[in-house]
Amino acid sequence: MRIVMLVLLVGFLITSCATAVRVRPARGVVVTKAHHQKVAVHRKVNYYRSGGVWYVKKNKVYKKVRVPVGVRVATLPRGYKVVRVRGVKYYTCKGVYYKRSGKQYVVVTV
Repeated sequence: MRIVMLVLLVGFLITSCATAVRVRPARGVVVTKAHHQKVAVHRKVNYYRSGGVWYVKKNKVYKKVRVPVGVRVATLPRGYKVVRVRGVKYYTCKGVYYKRSGKQYVVVTV
């Protein structure tokens, strides 16, 4: 009986543990805060990158957008992957492709 109770208790504790889930907002969704953001200026527009997701700030809120081709960044977002397409090396994170250009990375289409 003790073994059965022990197994039930361990099973309950394992299944009741909380898990952190990161959710990416859909394009067009508005958020009030972008954590650890990086700013990239492209054609006089400030684009904010937070966790690999791109935003434009308007009226104190951040709206998720598709980053335009040609935006230059100094660092890649965390969690990027290296891929080769037709022999060319690209870096990708959350659907955005980057190509190295000197000491920077440029957003490109693949």
